[in-house]
Amino acid sequence: MAHCTALPERWWHPVVDPVPPEAQCPPEDPVTHQTADLLDAHPSLEACDAGLAHYGGLRRFAGRAVTVRTFEDNSLVREIVRTPGEGRVLVVAGGGSRRCALLGDLLAASAVANGWSGVIVDGCIRDCAAIAALPLGVMALGVQPRRSDRHGQGVRDVAIEILGARVAPGDHVYADEDGVVFAKGPVP
Repeated sequence: MAHCTALPERWWHPVVDPVPPEAQCPPEDPVTHQTADLLDAHPSLEACDAGLAHYGGLRRFAGRAVTVRTFEDNSLVREIVRTPGEGRVLVVAGGGSRRCALLGDLLAASAVANGWSGVIVDGCIRDCAAIAALPLGVMALGVQPRRSDRHGQGVRDVAIEILGARVAPGDHVYADEDGVVFAKGPVP
């Protein structure tokens, strides 16, 4: 998304210092797919079991998957959201842990500044009020104020499974109010 402007190189807080309009990266193509309709038309698509809740400012988002498998360590999440997102969705297999958060407001703000469409976490997030104010799709199992460890553990760009659905790097992710669907290619 070349039209996005990078945020200033300083610490900032998304509630105190909201993302300036020039740094917000709206999707180039508005998300019009509905996950229920996609599954009706293509029953073989992968769909997450119930359990994910919306926390970001966008309820509908889509993009190509970038995957991470980790457990209570958000080092890779931190690294990835600081790279160009190009409208992609970061899908984090966090082992369903509810003991710590793998995403907070600062990392979510980095995702916005770098053009990510969304982040899906099979685990928890924190700073949910600040994340709700950001133009980013965020889905997770719940909220936990405790931050994760940062020991550089985990793997990226591998096939993962979250809430009963398999997803590989580059798969297409469709998320809305009803849930999350993964497809190997674009769905017409």
